[in-house]
Amino acid sequence: MNPTIGSRFAEVQARLHRAALQADRDSSGITLIAVSKTQPSSCLSEALDAGVLHLGENRVQEALAKKPKVQGDARWHLIGPLQRNKVKTALEVFDVIHTLDRPALADRLQMLLDEQWPGRRLPVLLEVNVGREPQKAGVLPEDVEGLARRVLDDCPNLQLDGLMAIPPFGRDPEASRPYFKALAELRQDLSQRLGTALPSLSMGMSHDFEIAIEEGATMVRVGTAIFGKRLER
Repeated sequence: MNPTIGSRFAEVQARLHRAALQADRDSSGITLIAVSKTQPSSCLSEALDAGVLHLGENRVQEALAKKPKVQGDARWHLIGPLQRNKVKTALEVFDVIHTLDRPALADRLQMLLDEQWPGRRLPVLLEVNVGREPQKAGVLPEDVEGLARRVLDDCPNLQLDGLMAIPPFGRDPEASRPYFKALAELRQDLSQRLGTALPSLSMGMSHDFEIAIEEGATMVRVGTAIFGKRLER
């Protein structure tokens, strides 16, 4: 019998608890984001019925189409790139944005929040290109402080919560460890330089989230291990 979304979610939760225990951490401080990109709304509803509290989507338009069909109080996380012309829609759909990577995007978010949601503070994470891969989005490590200061100084409607990264892919989960470690160290150094807490560290996916937890992740983004093989578009 094929495993259900509920049984896979329970297994991922068990893996998360074991990894936290091994790292001498409290698993309650680690947020499990179920990455639901390409999955139909029915699967998202099934995931929420199983206890999922956080959903991660890569595409703004896809999330916009799904959200009205999904019953429940999940928090929606944007974990994919955000284009300027999709910012308003993203603000209507998402509760957290993990992929802030340039000053122009910060300015656009701030402008629209100030105009249309003046009392709202949007949690954001800065996406860091830890592997310096030219094909990937993300601010380079040496430019993170400048972007962070821009957000803190000029964007009062943005709540800077921390850092996010996707390391270079390697079949061995251990290949991700140095990148996770580097991001954790960058967050600690940045927090000290800015004099402000940066509680969130979003890193780790289905194949390497245990390693990420060992290196300090507070958010892990797990798709395939919960929903099964990604559906083709």
